[in-house]
Amino acid sequence: MVQSLDTIKKPIVAELNAFQGKFKTAMSSPVPLLEKITYYIVKRKGKQVRPMFVFLCAKLCGEVNESSYHAASLVEILHTATLVHDDVVDDANKRRGFFSINALWKNKIAVLCGDYLLSKGLLLAIDNNEFELLRIVSNAVKAMSEGELLQIEKARRLDIKEDIYYEIIKGKTASLISAACAAGAATTTDDKATVEKIKQFGEYIGISFQIKDDLFDFGDDDVGKPLGIDIKEKKMTLPLIYALENSSWTQKRKIINIIKNHNTDKKKVQEVISFVRASGGIEYATEAMYEYRNRAFEILNTFPDSPSKTSLEELVMYVTERKK
Repeated sequence: MVQSLDTIKKPIVAELNAFQGKFKTAMSSPVPLLEKITYYIVKRKGKQVRPMFVFLCAKLCGEVNESSYHAASLVEILHTATLVHDDVVDDANKRRGFFSINALWKNKIAVLCGDYLLSKGLLLAIDNNEFELLRIVSNAVKAMSEGELLQIEKARRLDIKEDIYYEIIKGKTASLISAACAAGAATTTDDKATVEKIKQFGEYIGISFQIKDDLFDFGDDDVGKPLGIDIKEKKMTLPLIYALENSSWTQKRKIINIIKNHNTDKKKVQEVISFVRASGGIEYATEAMYEYRNRAFEILNTFPDSPSKTSLEELVMYVTERKK
């Protein structure tokens, strides 16, 4: 049975409560406009899954300390910065049901706000001599940018194969979850092999997380995002890639033509969704998601039993069985 986030958080409730204040302080600015925007960001924070991974992985390897709080703040600040910039790039007016920064304050202010957050994250690490954490998280942000750009490049030709798909999602999604796990572990153990193992654990979860997100595009009407949004944005996801690879040349040409030229036509988009469902693309992607989840569990099972290990197992289940 999938546990609620409140149940999963139990071993780190005190740490997450303390983190809220530290995160707010880390984002603060003497400039009134920035203070207003960062207050808005803090108030509409999401599930904070990444700080949960930081603290649970830290506890898995030792005792949470001040560096663990630095790691959680650094991950969350840089993640927030990338989301603010993403909304500008995507021209998105909503984020988690709230108005985006660019919708309320326009693109120029949103870009500058994202830049400010990036600099605050860098300074948080430098001012506290957290150079290893800075290395881990900076590599993740670099990988995220490369993943997004690779996806944009491939969307122009719609020629993505499975190996490229995995390269994209390892960068754009898995890298930051992987960094959150590795950063947490790095604050409570000096053993590089253990940190690397936790980092790989995070990458497997991140891949599972993204495949789950891709599946929402072809799901039922009660999922957390509108159906066909990836098709409208010409994103080649695993269910679609599989369907195209296993279709006739004529059918493949027809579907690619719809994605290229008719991706805003609701009936045509529904045709693509029906094609993917009928082809076995949903089952194939679901099986791949569970395969990566099992790889994550295999790594986790090399650690001794503890409340934090149990919560990590439940968190892995949560991100792959979530409804939105």
